[in-house]
Amino acid sequence: MTNGKIPAVRLGDDGPEVGVQGLGCMGMSFGYGPTDADEARATLERALELGVTLYDTADAYGAGENERFLAPFFKAHRDDVVIATKFALAIPPDDPTRRIIRNDPPYIRQAVEASLTRLDVDVIDLYYMHRRDVNVPIEETVGVMAELVREGKVKQLGLSEVTASELRTAQAVHPIAAVQSEWSLFSRDIEAQVVPAARELGVTLVPYSPLGRGFLTGSFSNAETDLTSGDFRRQQPRFTGENAAANAALLEPVRAVAESHGVSLGQVALAWVQQQAAVHGQPVVPIPGTRKVSRIEENTAATRIELTKEDLALLEPIAAQVAGDRYADMRFTSAGRE
Repeated sequence: MTNGKIPAVRLGDDGPEVGVQGLGCMGMSFGYGPTDADEARATLERALELGVTLYDTADAYGAGENERFLAPFFKAHRDDVVIATKFALAIPPDDPTRRIIRNDPPYIRQAVEASLTRLDVDVIDLYYMHRRDVNVPIEETVGVMAELVREGKVKQLGLSEVTASELRTAQAVHPIAAVQSEWSLFSRDIEAQVVPAARELGVTLVPYSPLGRGFLTGSFSNAETDLTSGDFRRQQPRFTGENAAANAALLEPVRAVAESHGVSLGQVALAWVQQQAAVHGQPVVPIPGTRKVSRIEENTAATRIELTKEDLALLEPIAAQVAGDRYADMRFTSAGRE
């Protein structure tokens, strides 16, 4: 495989063109244990060389630290990158270890100003509602987000972990460019209703955790024994105890497909997600996270792998056999509300 640039696709009906694979930046400074900042910066640069132009962060990642970390890279390449960040996970003043969901208008305005400052930019290219507060009408939330577009603070709007019904309601208020939800060989619940709704409305799907938070790469088999104490995957049901053992066994067909193509397990998992664009007839831009140059090269190379019908048939049963939910509390996911 070569290290040529990946192809591009349009984000939403009238959004910018982005590489068909983006980069999830959370782990560069938050969530996955110790990190090497210099290696992470080199990864950002290499990603851009390879045609990755959509960079995903959020104000909740390290209480704004991830946005601050990315700011110098964005400033150096402002005309070449599409910056995506999110609001909604607020830190209660009496407990900095907790997060609460806020979709209310005053908070949104406070959050966007804070993100603009940390990112050191005049406008955010893609602004997501990170999670849904069911106590606030989504029309009200998206209405305020639409005001941010009119005020020139935001260019495009996105939603994360919304149901098909919520997406339709939001779209009636203002065009939505992208919906971000977990989508992988291990997590396919959005295919029932969210994916068809997005296709109908011209909304791009942006799958997060397309590598099953690294589990699909075979890099760890049990979060409790294989990962550091600060790694948040130790809190996710499918990566611990008996669930982890059962799910590790599900990687065998992934290994078989990888061996037949001479590629890695992670590349098969990513190729499967990339291929969902053709399967479902709509743009799909996964955002695998990494902080290593070698991984960004491996991940982008997966855009050039074409799985056969036989490969897809072998991989098809995996998701239905996965043990454990993707979060300990599924109320804040689209699947928990559909």
